Amino acid sequence: MGLRLKNPVVASASPLSNTLDGIRRLEDAGAAAVVMYSLFEEQIYLESMALSDHLDRGTYSTAEAFGYFPEMRGYNGVGPEGYLKLVHDAKMSVRIPVIGSLNGTTPGGWIEYARLIEEAGADALELNVYFIPANPYVTGGAVEGLYLDILRDVKSSVSIPVALKLSPYFSSVGDMARRLVDEGADALVFFNRFYQPDINLETLEVEPRLVLSRSHELRLPLCWVAILYGELLTDFAITSGVHTFEDVLKSLMAGASAAMMASELLQNGVERIKVILTEIKEWMERNEYVSVKQMIGSMSRSNVADPTAFERANYMKMLASYRKTEVRG
Repeated sequence: MGLRLKNPVVASASPLSNTLDGIRRLEDAGAAAVVMYSLFEEQIYLESMALSDHLDRGTYSTAEAFGYFPEMRGYNGVGPEGYLKLVHDAKMSVRIPVIGSLNGTTPGGWIEYARLIEEAGADALELNVYFIPANPYVTGGAVEGLYLDILRDVKSSVSIPVALKLSPYFSSVGDMARRLVDEGADALVFFNRFYQPDINLETLEVEPRLVLSRSHELRLPLCWVAILYGELLTDFAITSGVHTFEDVLKSLMAGASAAMMASELLQNGVERIKVILTEIKEWMERNEYVSVKQMIGSMSRSNVADPTAFERANYMKMLASYRKTEVRG
């Protein structure tokens, strides 16, 4: 996105950036940049509703409107104004790039708060479109249009770089990525993790259940970045399943400019960044790499000897290679 990074490891959006102390700790551990925790569209909506209710108190009730949304204050402890202050304070306190994050499904307040996040000092902005089309009458074209409209509106309202975090569930990920780049996306982030609810058999309730990522989840974004690298003139980042130095190296070789990490740091602490960076340096020295730039895209589809390894032929090879273990009675 035009940002100058000291290394390829970026701290992605998580509770680790909820406080100024947390952001400082990420910088001290070696993170090249930090993506702020997400400001949710619902938080923006609730704040505007609270202001309206205060101004029009006694005229009508907004209780039902407030009850429609989950309690967002417990998400990060601050509302939109606190978010903007934290962005500003972070920029005054750390030297690494600070990237704002907006999470929602409609243009609405995104435009205004994109501007405010820019004014607060953010170096860039990540758009995290979290939309599950539960209505069976919503077409694929409408979903694609939603992403494009949000990007188009935000890009027209700010001058800082804008990245968009994609869903892996488009019928044609490549076409969607191309259209987003055509609309001005400065970078694409692969992929947004959609958290599915679970059913509690004791209470017979549907409840949220957070499951942190694992390294095997790297394969899907790795595949798509490797396919699109060299095809689209934009930067790529991988954010799902990055836990080890090997995961970072694979991300770079596929074509990503940055490997974004959250689950590993939540599980094992921010000091993991230092360990991973040391391991990357040691691996590069052993294998005679002189720079990270030399590595980026070296194993993308356009640069490997067998490009079909990323396509249908690989699917058939994997099935053919399976050998069932004999079961002895």
